[in-house]
Amino acid sequence: MSDQVADVVIIGGGAAGCAAGYYLAENGVKATIIERDGVAQAASGYNAGGLNPLEGHGWPEPLQPMALQSFRLHRELWESLPAETGIDYHGRITSILKVALDEGELEELRETVQIFNNAPEPGFSAEWLEREDVLALEPRLTGEVIAGVRAVGNGALDGMEFTQALAAAAEKRGARIVTGSAVGLRVGEGGVESVVTNDGEIPCGSLLIAAGPWCRTAEQWLDIAIPVDPLKGQIIRVKPSGPGLTYELIGGGSSMYDKTDGLIWCGSTEEDAGFDLSLTEEARASIMQRAVRLMPSLADAEEVLHTACLRPVTPDWLPIIGRAPGWDNVFISTGGQKKGILLGPAMGKGIAEIIANGATDVSLKGCEPERFGGTRGD
Repeated sequence: MSDQVADVVIIGGGAAGCAAGYYLAENGVKATIIERDGVAQAASGYNAGGLNPLEGHGWPEPLQPMALQSFRLHRELWESLPAETGIDYHGRITSILKVALDEGELEELRETVQIFNNAPEPGFSAEWLEREDVLALEPRLTGEVIAGVRAVGNGALDGMEFTQALAAAAEKRGARIVTGSAVGLRVGEGGVESVVTNDGEIPCGSLLIAAGPWCRTAEQWLDIAIPVDPLKGQIIRVKPSGPGLTYELIGGGSSMYDKTDGLIWCGSTEEDAGFDLSLTEEARASIMQRAVRLMPSLADAEEVLHTACLRPVTPDWLPIIGRAPGWDNVFISTGGQKKGILLGPAMGKGIAEIIANGATDVSLKGCEPERFGGTRGD
């Protein structure tokens, strides 16, 4: 690989890395993306694909401004990327049907109504539903339902296809995808000069670390802190005996996602299990028990696929985006936690503009790499 020279080498072919490659190309910068297992073969390809810019860890501050920017970027991308690449990743506006099965869940419903009806962005709204209204919308729900909320305005897509579309569009603009593993760096007086892979070296002008929970591998190469750890999540895809869902369903500890192929994705777990990707019967039973409680007819559903992925999570649940402390030509974009697909476009655009132009209009408040210390030479 020694003859392959890149303006920027990106380690990681998930949503963060591929979005950065896409937006670097938009800024006239050619990137080489190194990915060990193939584009979107980790969390970016096995997530539920929900785009909720109003709720989550780090909301409303400091992440909501970036989340809303990213949501708008998603809307722009799903108007252009499928046509450009031929990859239909089904970007769409969706509705949530969130229900309470006991009194303790009612307060969360009230909060959702407030959040959606006071959104700092047009297109979002929510209405309170009494029990009979909920069951009229989705008669298959359990009779345990006591109230619900219908919230409109979120988005959804297929994460694997979305990430592959970003990669394909970046390639059309001059980026390259390389299959391999980064195993080290060659450093000179000017900074990182090349990335050492299991198949040779790739010289680079700059380096972007975007390898999700595997970013910690680069700590010893760079002598800095990149505290990103894996949060395991397992999801079950089922084929119902009847039609698929019209809404994303939430309640009773279950989340179920509507897919355009008629499957229902039931999830998901949050497990501190290191890099263990094994599929467990305990998780399968727990997911399906909650799903069947919410929608009893799923007891007869066909289990199509059971998957696991590792979400990249930092100690404060905020991403790490920016120039690596102590380095002039090394950058980091990682830590999208459970919102990695939502935040991917803003993370990619933000870091691409920092690399290409030295500054960005994307709100990256709270995401500064130096907040964890560990500057080179400390």
